[in-house]
Amino acid sequence: MATYIYETVPQRAGQKPVRFEMQQSMTEQPLTLHPETGEPVRRVISGGYGIMTQKAAPPPSPCGNQCGCFGQN
Repeated sequence: MATYIYETVPQRAGQKPVRFEMQQSMTEQPLTLHPETGEPVRRVISGGYGIMTQKAAPPPSPCGNQCGCFGQN
């Protein structure tokens, strides 16, 4: 089960959205109404945790890359 963030859709000027979390299967359709109040809601797209990998840069050349030997060992 994934946890999704939703917020209410303000219906009046000056009304602030209320955010809440809901656990749902990834195959379930997004909610359109708040499960308790019946107010319209939308899913909030937010950043998540992920594993990012990056190749390590080669060590700098002894000459400061002045001769074009960067990364050659």
